[in-house]
Amino acid sequence: MPSTTTQRKLASQFISVTNATKENAQQYLKNANYNLDAAVNLNMAASLESQEPHVMFARLFTSCFHRRSRAPPPAQKSFLPPEGSGNTMGAESLEGYFKQLGLNLENYELFVLLDIVQADGLGQITLKGFVDGWLQASQDPNHRVQADIASQKKYARHCAAQAAKDPVYFKKLYHRAFLTGKEPQQKALDKEVAIVFWEMLFSPAVHPWRSKNVNWLDVWKQFLEAKWTRSVNKDMWSQTLSFADKTMEDETLGFWSEDQAWPGVIDDFVAWCRETGVVAPPKAANDGMEVDE
Repeated sequence: MPSTTTQRKLASQFISVTNATKENAQQYLKNANYNLDAAVNLNMAASLESQEPHVMFARLFTSCFHRRSRAPPPAQKSFLPPEGSGNTMGAESLEGYFKQLGLNLENYELFVLLDIVQADGLGQITLKGFVDGWLQASQDPNHRVQADIASQKKYARHCAAQAAKDPVYFKKLYHRAFLTGKEPQQKALDKEVAIVFWEMLFSPAVHPWRSKNVNWLDVWKQFLEAKWTRSVNKDMWSQTLSFADKTMEDETLGFWSEDQAWPGVIDDFVAWCRETGVVAPPKAANDGMEVDE
């Protein structure tokens, strides 16, 4: 049994989440062996038995959000923004939540959670997005996610594994990255942020951008550092994925044509690759043909 001081702290947290009386808080905590999450779930289950399932889950996930928002600060700092209002889960709570879910916020798994909770910015998980996102997951007949951390962790790990197998889901995460990486009111990603995101998303573990003879991700970064000084707009971001997938099918860039609707940056990249010897230039139309004397 925890110390008296710890019991009082848990009771205070329980009351702040459930609006229960002090006596009820102590009783539920005792019944749950002083596990705060379990005690809150017991309280919610008891008070919501007569309500519709979606209402019950919405209340449970709302409670879960507020408990996660009070997570202790992590040992290390990150690039995520600081804590927000009571309806926003900021950096400290978010890093703690990632750890609880077994996700790595330094690779593509960052976007797995941001997509689940419908985040519009890095480190800006809102109460509405959190509840709506997990409520949607709870209605998935293949998973039936609950409001406890173990159930959420299992689902999040499933989604992380799915990203490497399902191109459609990966594309969804890819577009979520653009949405969450933009500064508010801006329409484009900073080039430096885009490069970091490409490194996270085109990693060997999920969606490698490396063909038999060319490490395309490294070549792309070299080109951007040498030739591109602007930000990355939505069209450039989207078309880079399409171009990347094409290069994995044809590393000679034979699929590219100046008549196609690639962004100008892609056209410049193809020309740069040919000029620098990354790929051989296209053969002239009369190469290999005999010429009459």
